[in-house]
Amino acid sequence: QVQLVESGGGLVQAGGSLILSCAASGRTFNMYVMGWFRQAPGMEREFVAVTRGSGGTTYYADSAKGRFTVSRDNANNTVYLHMSSLKPEDTAIYYCAAGPLMLTTAPDAYNYWGQGTQVTVSS
Repeated sequence: QVQLVESGGGLVQAGGSLILSCAASGRTFNMYVMGWFRQAPGMEREFVAVTRGSGGTTYYADSAKGRFTVSRDNANNTVYLHMSSLKPEDTAIYYCAAGPLMLTTAPDAYNYWGQGTQVTVSS
């Protein structure tokens, strides 16, 4: 069982930056693939980024490439999403998720989810 808690969301102006954190419980954090997803009102949950437990290997959605960066601190059981050059279309609830030991963009493949943190980007 893994518990995930997101934090760091808030209101930011277009072009600004924000860092989201996802704190995980347990001692097997480094064995999970950690993903970031987001869901805007009226939209389905979509993939944003993912990283392997070993770190280094990452994959990003086209919408996130060049603007978002995933990092993780296994010693503190925390994964981060560094967001820059934010756009109004980035407005959504952002979720972190822990899943299988493989890179995947499918939400259904992830076993554990946080409660989400709201990110709002104003014009």
